[in-house]
Amino acid sequence: MKKLRVLVPKGRIFDNVSRLFADAGFPLTLADRTYRPRVSAPWLDVKIMKPQNVGELLEIGSHDAGFTGIDWIRENHADVEEIMDLGFDKVRIVAAVPASLNDRLLERKQLTVASEYINLANSWLKTRSYRYRIVRTYGATEVFPPDDADMIIDNTSTGQTLKDNGLRIVDTLLESSTRFVASKTAMKDREKRGRIGELAMLFRAVLDGRERVMLEMNLPQKGFEKIVTGLPAMRSPTVSPLYGDGGYAVKIAVKKSEVPDLIPRLKKLGAADIVEYDLRKVVP
Repeated sequence: MKKLRVLVPKGRIFDNVSRLFADAGFPLTLADRTYRPRVSAPWLDVKIMKPQNVGELLEIGSHDAGFTGIDWIRENHADVEEIMDLGFDKVRIVAAVPASLNDRLLERKQLTVASEYINLANSWLKTRSYRYRIVRTYGATEVFPPDDADMIIDNTSTGQTLKDNGLRIVDTLLESSTRFVASKTAMKDREKRGRIGELAMLFRAVLDGRERVMLEMNLPQKGFEKIVTGLPAMRSPTVSPLYGDGGYAVKIAVKKSEVPDLIPRLKKLGAADIVEYDLRKVVP
């Protein structure tokens, strides 16, 4: 049996990816100061790695699949195959300057730009025709201005940290989120490609399940056809007759966002005994 070698990022992405594995049926157990979580599936081999390194390690073929932000894939020009966008840890890569520094002065002076994203920063700065020098940072980029940098290029989720440090955003370079990606070498291997596809299917089922709930209800016979044809559902409602010709039991899987409007409407249409419960996975 070939093991599928998977890289899971440390830091802020780890919790979301770890929960995804657990909900898919493969809980990760990570002891303190270790980088190899235990996982129940004998065909999975998981290693913890910084998200900055994931794309490059997949490209050279030392691992088969992994998770990282699309920002680091683009920054490192990593030649990998994107399997799916998980939608976690959404951030923007932005250029920000001290609030007191106006745009006209930016164009005139020689800029010192602090960033972890050397390649993304360099590409963007060239398009703006700035005169600049880039200083590589290793975290806490927002503390560089105004003493050590005129501008930073960094990731932000809400922009609040930048505001707290007296910075204003002048442009957005990229919008990023966590992606499930694979080595192109692994995707040429039939067995590994199959395993990667299985994981992707389970991940999608978990993510779809988080967005939906199941509603069960009893509907009267009178006006049933009109009511049931107007119900939202993934394909069509599941219907079964109640004992003694008392109407019908109906199940529908609906988006959570639809529920607040749907339940009062169902009640007005005569639905009774409405029950809502969460779904673990949804496989269309």
